[in-house]
Amino acid sequence: MSKKSKLQDIKALRGIGHQLDPVVIVGANGISPTVIEEISRALHDHELIKIKIPAGSGEERKACADAIANATESSVIHHIGRMVLLLRNNDEANPKLSNLSRFGFA
Repeated sequence: MSKKSKLQDIKALRGIGHQLDPVVIVGANGISPTVIEEISRALHDHELIKIKIPAGSGEERKACADAIANATESSVIHHIGRMVLLLRNNDEANPKLSNLSRFGFA
């Protein structure tokens, strides 16, 4: 995949992300095993999800987003403020649940 094609894909994914509501909100207790499990389940079902992370400095929010991505084996597509857009492809995703399929991306 060329660099330009990859950037176009990221732009398209970010466009889909604007239309999504957060499916998981990470509370003041932070990243617990239960939260990771719920995010992982949502990624399995929907492939592309938006989550809301706790307030903090930009560096703290970036570290939180990266920690969640590492724990769920997903990729951070975009993060701005407290919103994080995560992607984990699932070859066996249900087309009725997958945000990629629903928005014609896959």
